Amino acid sequence: MTNALIAITILWGFVFIYAIMASMDFGAGFWSMVYLNRKKTRATNVANRYLSPTWEVTNTFIVALVVAVYSLFPKATNTLGTILLVPGSIILLLLALRSAFLVFSNIATEYKKPLTYISGITGIIIPGLLISVLPITHGQMVDYENGTAQLNFAKFLTSPNAYAFICFAIISTLFLSSLLLADYSKVSDEKEAYTVYLLQGKILGPLSLLTAFLIMLTLKREASWLYDRMMEDLLLLLLSTLLFFIGWASLFFPTSKKGGKGMPRIAVVTVTAQYLLASYVYGKAHLPYIVYPNVTIQSAFTDPITFRAVFFTYVVGFAILFPGFLYFWSLFMNDKRYLRQQ
Repeated sequence: MTNALIAITILWGFVFIYAIMASMDFGAGFWSMVYLNRKKTRATNVANRYLSPTWEVTNTFIVALVVAVYSLFPKATNTLGTILLVPGSIILLLLALRSAFLVFSNIATEYKKPLTYISGITGIIIPGLLISVLPITHGQMVDYENGTAQLNFAKFLTSPNAYAFICFAIISTLFLSSLLLADYSKVSDEKEAYTVYLLQGKILGPLSLLTAFLIMLTLKREASWLYDRMMEDLLLLLLSTLLFFIGWASLFFPTSKKGGKGMPRIAVVTVTAQYLLASYVYGKAHLPYIVYPNVTIQSAFTDPITFRAVFFTYVVGFAILFPGFLYFWSLFMNDKRYLRQQ
């Protein structure tokens, strides 16, 4: 494995971790908004208990992602910075708005409703904008003038593949977050909220799979080079689909409790594994291009000395942080006093 391949694997790892954590975070904010006026379900209370300790942790990964891109592939930053200037600026603005209004909604209680609505709406728009980066890197929406890459907004705004990716991101965000909140409601013994989130997971699961198929259909027409490469790993894609059905079916499994149904913990694990497998196939097919066809991992890679220094820093940093994240998560999911708001 070359240094450039190791570097892009690290980068893709950050992308995947942030995608999963942020999906659950953004989705929880949206559900908090949706069920704000339905006090009996306590679904908003559950979503807020999840949001309170996690949204700041999630944001650390997007910082790590940006630093990794600039440190490991500095020669790609000029192209990426140019073609992603507008969508990237909108994403940063929405992230700032969401974070600010999320905090203020818990402080300025007299304005809690409008602040919650703003943070919930911005939170569901952000995943769609974030994933729109992927179809842009396929190359069909990038024009070159005097050697400078520019995003062709007309092609972007009329691209079925871009809209398929955006729909997939939004629905997957709601699906993943509903699974996690169902599991969180279950361990919190919030039966009404559990019923609500379990139903949402059952409904959104097939919709997320449908949008994934739409991505493949539109990809075949707009970026056939990528589609053909992904089809080389068709067995892995089929395995990914099988994992999805196992996860979705687990929402209907009977439990040991009398009359109880649903095993959301199994669904969270298998669906996350499904996304990991699908993202591996997509990432492998995308190699060696960062932005097709002019920017590759080799042409954009940093010098070997800088790579070794950055790699060592990340290894030491995550050796320190990762046990802390695991400890945080174990406390978050197992502290009975916090789960039951005692």
